[in-house]
Amino acid sequence: MEAIRPSSDLRNHYSEISKQCHEERTPVIITVNGRGDTAVLGLQDYYQMKSELELLRTLAEAENDVDNGRVAPMRDTFDDIRQSLLRRQSDEI
Repeated sequence: MEAIRPSSDLRNHYSEISKQCHEERTPVIITVNGRGDTAVLGLQDYYQMKSELELLRTLAEAENDVDNGRVAPMRDTFDDIRQSLLRRQSDEI
């Protein structure tokens, strides 16, 4: 469950808030004048949330492609992926 703290705590108790975010892996909601204003979370949780959101967007786009008939045979798709990976590999060398 997320904690709710006033904005003054962010200034006066930052290390405590940071520790709470990392140990409990939950966001801390910062309030201004009693209303939610900002969410603070650990960097690892931020990156994970960002990756999950990107994956969900990709899946939604893929579902939209299927719904609209924009599909290709699996063999062609994997061949394209292999070629792309080989190009990247040769660019790195």
